[in-house]
Amino acid sequence: MRFETALNAEAIKITMPALSSTMKEGRVVTWLKQEGDEIEAGEAIMVVESDKADMDVEAFEDGFLAKILTGEGETAEVGAVVALVAASEADIAAVAAGGDAAPAPVAEEAAPAAEAPVVAATAAAPDFDFSQLDMPALSSTMKEGKVVSWLKGEGDAVEAGEAIMVVESDKADMDVEAFEDGFIAAIITGEGESTAVGAPVALIAANEADIPALKAYAASLSGAPAPPAAAGPAAAAPAAKAAPKAAAAPKAAAPTGGRVVASPLAKKMAEEMGVDLTTVVGSGPGGRITAGDVTKASSAGAPVKKAAAAAAAPTKPKWQPAAGVVAATPTARALAKKAKLDLASIEGTGEFGRVTADDVKMATGEMKPKRKVAAPGAPASVELPEGLVPFTGMQRAVSNNMVKTLDCPVFRASREIEMDAFNALYKQVKPKGVTVSALLAKAVAKAIEKHPIVNSSFRPEGTFFNKDINIAMAVAIDGGLITPVLKYANERGVLELGENWKELVGKAKAGTLSPDEYNSGTFTISNMGMFGVSQFDAILPAGSGGILAVAGTQEYIVPCDKAVLGMKKISKMTVTLTCDHRQIYGADAALFLKTLNEIMMNPSQLV
Repeated sequence: MRFETALNAEAIKITMPALSSTMKEGRVVTWLKQEGDEIEAGEAIMVVESDKADMDVEAFEDGFLAKILTGEGETAEVGAVVALVAASEADIAAVAAGGDAAPAPVAEEAAPAAEAPVVAATAAAPDFDFSQLDMPALSSTMKEGKVVSWLKGEGDAVEAGEAIMVVESDKADMDVEAFEDGFIAAIITGEGESTAVGAPVALIAANEADIPALKAYAASLSGAPAPPAAAGPAAAAPAAKAAPKAAAAPKAAAPTGGRVVASPLAKKMAEEMGVDLTTVVGSGPGGRITAGDVTKASSAGAPVKKAAAAAAAPTKPKWQPAAGVVAATPTARALAKKAKLDLASIEGTGEFGRVTADDVKMATGEMKPKRKVAAPGAPASVELPEGLVPFTGMQRAVSNNMVKTLDCPVFRASREIEMDAFNALYKQVKPKGVTVSALLAKAVAKAIEKHPIVNSSFRPEGTFFNKDINIAMAVAIDGGLITPVLKYANERGVLELGENWKELVGKAKAGTLSPDEYNSGTFTISNMGMFGVSQFDAILPAGSGGILAVAGTQEYIVPCDKAVLGMKKISKMTVTLTCDHRQIYGADAALFLKTLNEIMMNPSQLV
């Protein structure tokens, strides 16, 4: 953005860029250029720390860095001015001196009042029929959701009730359906991006002809510049189909000056796709070529670099530093400057011996050197995970729920339960598809009938008794933990519970459980007996009154008057009940465990 300072010197603003969809502010890690230095479009001038990573920021225009407004280590909001660039070296002093004064717009931007109505019109809701698709709340604890994939693309027709996207909540991945018929005009939240519950993710036009106008409105919602198609009046819609052909004319013109200004990602993609950047017209600031421009050029059949020409070219490197210059990435230079290291003393491992950020980190000890490949015949080294792995939505939800449990005063009571009769019953019903989990849920539910206090939950006003007995059972799945619920477990038969449990486990592993199938439990069972655990304590879920930890079955030798040798072998398992001590007392837990033991020793009432 150009403007004139108080001293009538032409200046260019450098603002804090939005390096991610969630970035609100950024911190300047280091300036790669100093005040007075000459800069070129496409040249990295600073390193910015966003909420995702450290990234190099490039200049969009040529000039001289006149004044740095946000120093190293300081933070600025996205869009705030962090530096001023003078168009010519003679204007450096004037730009620096007038940088703190209110900018006076130059002639090319001298009509803000005339343009204001246009901006306001773009930001206002269009005056035709359309609908806004917002990020839904897929669970009571969901604060934000991530778009895993779009099942429909921009311009596609959709019908009410048709699945149009898959959203990852804090519990599972779920399809989201359209509520009205129409056409997807604009996707605001792309695949892999997250947004808050209730925030707009897409716009749906009732009529296909309204798609271009909705695209402009979507740009105002997302903060992106409005597309060129929206600049014209709606009455020009009949000529819209001819516009792309007319707009394609500039693509035949190569950039002037022999220098291509493109983002690093665009250059990398062009190299991989074989696209000649000199034939691509950039849509970025100052004609800068972006990754999207390269993708469009590739799909449109842009001229590619001849493989034969590449083969005929000399085998010398494409680029090599001048004599006495150490080749290094901008981030590597910044890190070396901070660590006060001489780049010449670091051996580069990058292309053409270029010093990379990893090379500097290894030199400072911040990063471990890469292991050498094992010699032939030697045992292969075990690669262990290292570094931070971000939580998935489910893992973050589990973590938050565990923290909430710290506010609840709990106590624990354990008891050994004889399992011989229960095991014998299980052998009888196993061929019918009944699992240990279903049979155990039925036994616990019958014990709760006699001690409903353990099925209650705490309220500030008193004890809240749950009329239904819904047994939630913890299931470990890839990347998290979830608790499918066997509803009305005391009223249903074990065969029905067995079929229901098999269905719930399948949905849990596929990530298709509905909210009612995992958040309606009134009492929880955590069973780790299948792992051979002899005893453990379970953490009481927030809002529950009790959770039963079930360990593995073990064999014991005990005295027996009826046995020939006076001894017999029995099976026992240890269960531990964790309770909310605000409304459940020790005697309540002891009596519940006693009743459970009696049911397990005489399980005929379960079938």
